[in-house]
Amino acid sequence: MNANFRAALALLPDYLGAHLLLSVSAILLGTAFGLPLAVIASRRKGWRSALLGFASIVQTIPALALLALFYPLLLALSLATQKVLGFGVPALGWFPALLALTLYAMLPVLRNTVTALTGIEPAVLIAAKSVGMTPRQSLLMVELPLAAPVIVAGIRTASVWVVGTATLSTPVGQTSLGNYIFTGLQTENWVFVLFGCVSAAVLALVLDALLALAASGLAQPSRPRLLLACAGLVAIMLASLVPLYSAPKDAIVVGAKNFTEQYVLAELIASRLQGAGIPTVLKSDLGSTVAFHALAANAIDVYVDYSGTVWGNEMHRHDMPGRQAMLEQLGAWLEKNHHVDLVGPLGFENAYVLAMRADRARALHIKTLTDLGVQSSNLNMGGDFEIFSRPEWKAVVRTYGFAFAAQRQYQPDFLYRAAADGSVDVISAFSSDSRIARYGLMILVDTRSALPPYDAILLLAQRHAANLRPLLKPLVGSISLAAMQHANLMVDRDHKTAADAAAWLNKAEPSKRRP
Repeated sequence: MNANFRAALALLPDYLGAHLLLSVSAILLGTAFGLPLAVIASRRKGWRSALLGFASIVQTIPALALLALFYPLLLALSLATQKVLGFGVPALGWFPALLALTLYAMLPVLRNTVTALTGIEPAVLIAAKSVGMTPRQSLLMVELPLAAPVIVAGIRTASVWVVGTATLSTPVGQTSLGNYIFTGLQTENWVFVLFGCVSAAVLALVLDALLALAASGLAQPSRPRLLLACAGLVAIMLASLVPLYSAPKDAIVVGAKNFTEQYVLAELIASRLQGAGIPTVLKSDLGSTVAFHALAANAIDVYVDYSGTVWGNEMHRHDMPGRQAMLEQLGAWLEKNHHVDLVGPLGFENAYVLAMRADRARALHIKTLTDLGVQSSNLNMGGDFEIFSRPEWKAVVRTYGFAFAAQRQYQPDFLYRAAADGSVDVISAFSSDSRIARYGLMILVDTRSALPPYDAILLLAQRHAANLRPLLKPLVGSISLAAMQHANLMVDRDHKTAADAAAWLNKAEPSKRRP
């Protein structure tokens, strides 16, 4: 059996369980809020327009954007509750994903219920009133039973939407079947991508089939069908609770951003801690800012960042005091402002660089960023989802006077392919990325030192420093650039898992960590 298939299969219980719990919770909440609001809207025309309008607006917001929007809102709320009540509201993972998906679930429930209730024949309502029924009795005994098939159809639509949209909760730190998809796209592990897509589709179909069975049981009516549908739905709800009871207690949460190197380093950290008998949980595919603030808010406990990233993005510093001075100032700032312990640099730098296909660069006689600045108006630039909004980009544009004909954004792996096939002329790359050599790219020299150092630095929540620092300190200074490039190549080219690459790094002595 293929190693990637075995790895995907091993992760399925955790990913599917977490996805189930999130999806079922959002569907139940969406229905619980949507039904009463729909009843009110069916009785009051003014409310109807407002509620349906709000629900429709929510649907126009891209799902990933809606998930991301809840993060800063909850982070601000967390800081406020921490000061006032002594505890913080979770700003990462489960809570923002649940809120966003609940809103997504409400529109079909609202719309179908309102349509069904307002579409009941007036003669039926008059008959109910004429036999002495109160409005409440009419609703419960006549209107809702008649509207039930249409209401269930709305819940079916909501369930399919939620199961599909839940795959996008991975970037905000919520484990889901989306972990397969995001990781697989980044590492070109198509087994993972297929696993995530198929699993989500099967789950959506199963939920839809059970709800369809319930709808037919109500329409017939048929008690056996209703009982079978209810039994299936109860089984799914019980299965969704498995992650709550199977998750290790007091586990250390190891964070990772959304590229290969981060997956490998997270696995390396986790293996070190697990070797000492400490349970760990991985939170992967986090954005740079999300990862940092998650650590500061104790939503994750340890991860690897890069000195230039924290220097520019979080400290908002643009000066270049030198590598050692930068590390010292970073450590003091992290400790004072965020209660984060900078354990130390791992020994290699993963710098932002600009790269071109080597033959294209030679044809245009471009070797440096100065050369690139002269010809930039005739060239197309490609970047990842972050680069064009980062302070480093603004600094390098100021220094070299870049004015590209077009700027395009890509998922990181497709970014390298875009450079290789000529879709763009220049890309933002990472110096430790194995794909620079794999795709025949040439790094352009930063002659004016516009970009800061990007030492890989190990960051640890200060509350764990006493226990975990001695276990993680041996990693400081132990990984060379060549070793990290080789570990990345194991995943990107040889299609090994991140755990395999981490095992290679872990077993090799520091002096022997060479490909």
